[in-house]
Amino acid sequence: MINALTILLILTSLILIVLILLHRGKGGGLSNMFGGGVSSSLGGSTVVEKNLDRLTIGAAILWIASVIGLGLLLKR
Repeated sequence: MINALTILLILTSLILIVLILLHRGKGGGLSNMFGGGVSSSLGGSTVVEKNLDRLTIGAAILWIASVIGLGLLLKR
């Protein structure tokens, strides 16, 4: 069980790094490199950005759950 949670933690950490780098900041970010540079005038957020936000939040929840699970298992 500890090995599975460790692998999940490593995978979600790498996924979070990539997803966070894809977000558009003030200066553009890496999302411009992949065609995310087109901005919408309605609300300032495109459908791609909203989906990227959802993916990032989902990955963060998995990351937090794996950290808590590992902490509880290793505490014993």
